[in-house]
Amino acid sequence: MQHKTAKPAAKAPAAKAPAAKTAAKAPVAKAAAPKTVAKPAAPAKPVVAAKPEEKKVVTQRQGFKANEFVVYPAHGVGQILAIEEQEIAGAKLELFVINFIKDKMTLRVPTAKVANVGMRKLSDQALVKKALETLKGRARVKRTMWSRRAQEYEAKINSGDIVAIAEVVRDLYRSESQPEQSYSERQLYEAALDRLSREIAVVQHSTETEAVKEIESQLAKSPRRGAAKAEGEGEADAEGDTDENDDTDGDDTVAADEAA
Repeated sequence: MQHKTAKPAAKAPAAKAPAAKTAAKAPVAKAAAPKTVAKPAAPAKPVVAAKPEEKKVVTQRQGFKANEFVVYPAHGVGQILAIEEQEIAGAKLELFVINFIKDKMTLRVPTAKVANVGMRKLSDQALVKKALETLKGRARVKRTMWSRRAQEYEAKINSGDIVAIAEVVRDLYRSESQPEQSYSERQLYEAALDRLSREIAVVQHSTETEAVKEIESQLAKSPRRGAAKAEGEGEADAEGDTDENDDTDGDDTVAADEAA
């Protein structure tokens, strides 16, 4: 009896895991987006106001310079501190800024008006010498009412003419041997003396006190009115002596004429 060898049993095919039709993709973990940190707000920039237009620095106009001494007829000697530009009523205007130290006053004069107001440069040495020579001359006093003469003296003082001012000083000067001045005469004399001494002091680079002494020394050289009258020199001067002591309104002069 033949023995049949048993065939080895066929290996059962290994069970394959059913392949997924589509392999499930494992979700890829995305890197977390960095969190945005809120930045502090930048401080607001301050609003800068518009700068005013810078003034032009002007050093010379109409022949006058800054820091120069000038003569302003109504006030005498002053110094130009600056030449500035200002806007007045929508129009730009250039002005001389003039300081009068003794009067403690500052004046602004349009540069275009200097000729009209009579502003001038200081007198030169030759003109100062002429004014000093005028002081040595004979006083000329008109035989008119004092009120009229006072107006003429004031006009000369405010003219700014150094020689005309010297004439007022000469005509109103009184020496110790002469009759005293009336109050109004004294005021006009001192005003003229002040104007004259200031300009001479600046021109000669001296003090006002020294200038006054020089003026008085020149006046002392003038002919004495009394002596001139005694010698019969100068009809106008002899007549002038008649009304030297007139009151302000000139009544004494009129009375003397009527008595004559």
